[in-house]
Amino acid sequence: MSVTENNVSEAMREGVGEPAGSGGTVVPATSRAERFTSHDVEAFEVPRGQGEENWRFTPMKRLRGLHDGSATASGSATVEADAAPELKIEQVGRDDERLGVAGVPSDRIAAQAYSSFTEATVITVPKETKASKPSTVKITGPGEGEVAYGHLQVRAEQFSEAVIVLDHAGSGTYADNVEFVIGDSANVTVVSVQDWADDAVHVSEQHLKLGRDATLKHIVITLGGDLVRVSPTATFADKGGDVEMLGLYFADEGQHQEHRLFVDHAVPNCKSRVMYKGALQGDGAHTVWVGDVLIRAAAEATDTYELNRNLVLTPGARADSIPNLEIETGEIEGAGHASATGRFDDEQLFYLQSRGIGEDAARRLVVRGFFHEILVKIGVPEVRERLEAAIEAELEAVGV
Repeated sequence: MSVTENNVSEAMREGVGEPAGSGGTVVPATSRAERFTSHDVEAFEVPRGQGEENWRFTPMKRLRGLHDGSATASGSATVEADAAPELKIEQVGRDDERLGVAGVPSDRIAAQAYSSFTEATVITVPKETKASKPSTVKITGPGEGEVAYGHLQVRAEQFSEAVIVLDHAGSGTYADNVEFVIGDSANVTVVSVQDWADDAVHVSEQHLKLGRDATLKHIVITLGGDLVRVSPTATFADKGGDVEMLGLYFADEGQHQEHRLFVDHAVPNCKSRVMYKGALQGDGAHTVWVGDVLIRAAAEATDTYELNRNLVLTPGARADSIPNLEIETGEIEGAGHASATGRFDDEQLFYLQSRGIGEDAARRLVVRGFFHEILVKIGVPEVRERLEAAIEAELEAVGV
């Protein structure tokens, strides 16, 4: 078992930041505060992968040209909605002034997607409205051998409440930007499911922007696809924002799944909680989780914690986990991170087998227990049941 655990004092000792009262702020040269963003594709160099932190784990050849401009749109994704009647769903052009308010692309693929979409989907939860049921938006890929770019925005106006599921499926190559604009005192749960066909490539940058006293539960579920890379960034527009970022992923033989998170605390009195869990099985299965949290000098009374756990089920699978915590002020409520990667817990297996449970059944119970903490937080029964069935099918595939 490989484990890293850090609290705020340890992060500061490692030079990630210094308390405001200890001689001034120290910001390393690689500070996330200096992250470059732009809507202009050509403002970004073509990534090569080697020596570039943002791309060093990504198999560049499997991106099918999304990163270098050679992937020309040849099709389009299909967007279908089964929404609560209170929600408003629109198809708008690129000139709609609402688009882009949640964030600016931070890499070349996101900029390419922003420059290439022709029509965007905007989902609005009206002011002071509570949706009567969860809403599902299904995004189907352009088809095998085809390339498409997309843009989707969820807008929750003041004091609104809703649950929205984004269900990605189908074949092809797809890159998009997804925006979540959460108004003052709104309360929203979003579940982004990546259940692509085996041939699919999906690269998505997701922008989360929370207003004053807004609450967002953002859940990412990644199961299918050849290569899936999801990069959520959370920012706070005003005090009192509360974001919970949850993730569950299961990688099979040959799959590459990458999740890169950034939580930018730039205003006081906000809270963030990050918890991602993943399992891997099969030769060449590879998962990458990078969690960056930045607490800027002005973000006093911040409360943040991030956690990543990985369970390797078979030989030949690899999990990379990198939590990063950068602090520019000592006036915070709390901050920390944890990461662990390992195989089955022999003590748990021994305990179950000593009570008459067979080895195969015991292993299944361990995996189910590993994911249980995420599953119970989803809050959408249909999605939770679907995931439980998918996890069971994955385990049966390799006889676990």
